[in-house]
Amino acid sequence: MPTYAFSTAKELTLQQRARLVESVTAIHHVEATAPRYFVQVIFYKVEPGSIFIGGEAASHGHVWVRADIRSGRTNDQKAKMLRRIMRETSEILGISDQDVWVYISDIPAQGVLEFGSVLPEPGDEEQWLASLPNGLRDKLIQAS
Repeated sequence: MPTYAFSTAKELTLQQRARLVESVTAIHHVEATAPRYFVQVIFYKVEPGSIFIGGEAASHGHVWVRADIRSGRTNDQKAKMLRRIMRETSEILGISDQDVWVYISDIPAQGVLEFGSVLPEPGDEEQWLASLPNGLRDKLIQAS
């Protein structure tokens, strides 16, 4: 469920994308205590001059990260996620921390359906996983 969407006009290499995917997957797994198989990452290429801040075109290197996650995480967990995503993204891309803006939006688990099932509340992943068909369950376990 957690969907991390990176939007930027900056050209990202395949290596940078792979590192960002691993970074947010690890961050979400550790800080939100969620299985790695839930984490999704999407990259959006934005045309220069398409995003503005205060009426001025945003810098070419500016990056926005929007994270839609299941509600139920504490403010402390979310603060750690925000800071780590900012730091690790700026390091991977070689840009200033100030050019990485991160947003976390909570969505109730009952409002998300993936893998053919409504998602569980945080902490109920094992029971949810056990209820899935064998082939899918095995695939998700192997992805972790």
